[in-house]
Amino acid sequence: MRQSNRRPSPLLSVSVLLGALLGLAPPAAASEGPSTSAEVARLYEEASRATARYEEGRRAARLQREKVRELNRLLSEKRHEVAVLHGDLGRLASAQYRTGGGLPYTAQLLLADSPDALMRGKQVRLQADLAVNSAVVKTRRAAARLAAAKREADRAEHGLDRRLVRLAVLRRGIEQKLESAQWALQGEADRAVAAGKCRGAVRLRQPKKKASTRTWVAPVKTYELSAGFDSAGERWSRRHTGQDFAVDIGTPVRSVGAGRVASVSCGGAFGIEVLVRHPGGYFTQYAHLAAAAVEQGDKVRTGQWIGLAGTTGNSTGPHLHFETRLTRYLGSGVDPRKWLAERGVEL
Repeated sequence: MRQSNRRPSPLLSVSVLLGALLGLAPPAAASEGPSTSAEVARLYEEASRATARYEEGRRAARLQREKVRELNRLLSEKRHEVAVLHGDLGRLASAQYRTGGGLPYTAQLLLADSPDALMRGKQVRLQADLAVNSAVVKTRRAAARLAAAKREADRAEHGLDRRLVRLAVLRRGIEQKLESAQWALQGEADRAVAAGKCRGAVRLRQPKKKASTRTWVAPVKTYELSAGFDSAGERWSRRHTGQDFAVDIGTPVRSVGAGRVASVSCGGAFGIEVLVRHPGGYFTQYAHLAAAAVEQGDKVRTGQWIGLAGTTGNSTGPHLHFETRLTRYLGSGVDPRKWLAERGVEL
């Protein structure tokens, strides 16, 4: 249960689910045919892929803009170098004119006090002239190459920006479908809770297993923490008995550790809830779900999806209410954050 009143935002939906659902395989249909739960999971998969492409395009566009800025800087430097070298050539020409550069070289030798010194000076000026000329040519070529690279980079940047606009439109369309499906799913869940009859497990194909030595994980991948353990509030008769995770409707909820499903129920203050018993006697509870993906007696592994988050029961907004208990009964709870921290999971 939580204190704040939140309606799920499509933008938050996708940002939260990007981390949670990358790599999601297409959901398996329920036995009675495709369900709203499966449709939400499918749309989450599409939203995840669309958002991943959008974020990839955004990063590429940012890097391309940085590249263009750097090319602009380098091109400006090269153009400045060309201007400086042109100035050097002008100064050389002026110096030659002032020292008799306008006279025929034979006349300069006849009029010079020291013909040898004149010859050496002429050679030095000639070498300097050639060096500056060579530098100007090289710098111009470098500037031309940079200008061509900048034109190409500009074209790439504009192409990426256009692609980003298309991806944003695609993502927004999926978000709108997802939001509609979310509330359809929640409506089904509310009707099930009102009737006090669970709809049965929604069997979703689990995400691909990755090699991991982790024994314990957080109950959701991406979240914001809201109401904490033992906090006070008008929504609770005494004190808050768990830790709330602010997530959107349909967010996959996973078992924090290996164990066996002790119960699945869909009535009362917790709405649709799953209770898992872990080796050693501890229990974890996952409440206010929109759907359960397991049934009583199922064996679950660490990180396995056991339901979809929602806002059933005594809940003012979409979130997961998570508890850790010494027994299966309410009132035996311990602080979930400390309990998970002792097992290497920092929330």
